[in-house]
Amino acid sequence: MLTIRDLDRAPAVLLPYQQKWVADKSEVKIAEKSRRIGITWAEASDDVLVAATEGRDGMDVLYIGYNQEMTREYIQTCAWWAKQFAKACSDIDEFVFKDKTDDGDKDIAAFRISFASGHQIVALSSRPTNLRGRQGRVVIDEAAFHEDLAGLMKAALALLMWGGQVVVISTHFGDSNYFNQLIEDCRAGRLPYSVHRYDFDEALEDGLYARICLVRGEEWSAEKEADWRNKIIASYGDDADEELFCIPSQGGGAYLLRSTIEACWKPEIPVIRWEPPSKDFVDWRDDQRFREVLDWCMAELDHVLASLPQRPSYFGEDFGRDVDLTVIWPLQSMPGATFATPFLLELRDCPFTQQEQILFHVCDRLPMLAGGALDKGGNGAFLAERGRQRYGADRIEQVSFHDSWLLENWPPAKAMLEDRTVSIPRDDDVMDDLRAVQKVKGVPKIPASTRTKAGDGGKRHGDAAIAYVLAVYASRHFEYSGPFEALTAGINHSKQLLRGY
Repeated sequence: MLTIRDLDRAPAVLLPYQQKWVADKSEVKIAEKSRRIGITWAEASDDVLVAATEGRDGMDVLYIGYNQEMTREYIQTCAWWAKQFAKACSDIDEFVFKDKTDDGDKDIAAFRISFASGHQIVALSSRPTNLRGRQGRVVIDEAAFHEDLAGLMKAALALLMWGGQVVVISTHFGDSNYFNQLIEDCRAGRLPYSVHRYDFDEALEDGLYARICLVRGEEWSAEKEADWRNKIIASYGDDADEELFCIPSQGGGAYLLRSTIEACWKPEIPVIRWEPPSKDFVDWRDDQRFREVLDWCMAELDHVLASLPQRPSYFGEDFGRDVDLTVIWPLQSMPGATFATPFLLELRDCPFTQQEQILFHVCDRLPMLAGGALDKGGNGAFLAERGRQRYGADRIEQVSFHDSWLLENWPPAKAMLEDRTVSIPRDDDVMDDLRAVQKVKGVPKIPASTRTKAGDGGKRHGDAAIAYVLAVYASRHFEYSGPFEALTAGINHSKQLLRGY
């Protein structure tokens, strides 16, 4: 945690997350944020520098708030920054902005600061109907609370043609709000905009409360910060998740619609399932287990693997042992930016060494293996590590699941289903697994308590869904780089076990 104890050395004016925000010069950038952490304050500093700059690097700034109070606060902040930067500018000019609509002119209360550069900052207290004739940077503050944000974005994006910039800042206002849809589309890869996420705890980690103490002339301590944090969260009550932690309200329920999944079904895709031939299979001698599984692989997998087209292949693997399944989900890149699932492989109650054997058998035969992502949680770390040792770190990613990973990688996996750019097996158990994904406090995940009963009578915990999102992750992060050479060294156990076979 950032601490400010030594007041003899002045800290940077902007906190690290504020610095990161103003440093992003993307054409369109979006901040989903906690309340009162100073993103608009930091934005105002950059807006002043942009408006005060002469020539091509400078431009007008048009700030759009949704009420007069926030607009006045913004323009006063800009005036303060201009003074700190010693930029020559006019006093704040309050005027009436004439918004030309089909029904005549609409008056909008507005404020303006003009700079010696010839540029100006204009702050509007409500949404204009159109931005025709405007040029420069558009800042839409608390975007989720604007009427017709979609229409406002359409008008603002038109400014990009001549070198403008669109800045969108907001806390959330429900998961069905257009602001949240914008962010979901960005994370799904449908929109190329830059997205930043700054919640209350991240701001504290970067020194927000330490800065508050500095401004107030108070001494900072970890105990005081913890107490202050608890009071702030308590003051928001049930709204704290949305107001402070970037979690849109009403964020529960199934993440994937049944109709979305069904639209990607292909009945010809096989789901191949393995179970031990006897309850004491784990106690068989190594060579017996190896030969039993090799026979099964040759009978059930080889003809499928041999029939696959020569296209780049990827896979995701969710690990299970005693209760949950291990699921291996291959994907092949096909023409037209689509992906095909050639088959799905499920292993129930499979010993560790046989899981390695089956994984290697499959991956050694997948055409043009580009890469795979393996679950490294718990006992899965063993198989993920063995995969990396065999195929190399440039082809294997060992994945630990946490909220930020899920938040980043489920939207693209969902988008592939929604856009019908992936084929999946028509299978009730796979459907149940995909439908098990819920939005828990805004994060797509499978709740720990979720268990479904499989067609074979066993238990499932969304295993195929995890393998699917890992496969999609692999398809987005790896490119085919040529044939691989197995990297394992030392004794060749396969040859030993097959001796005399």
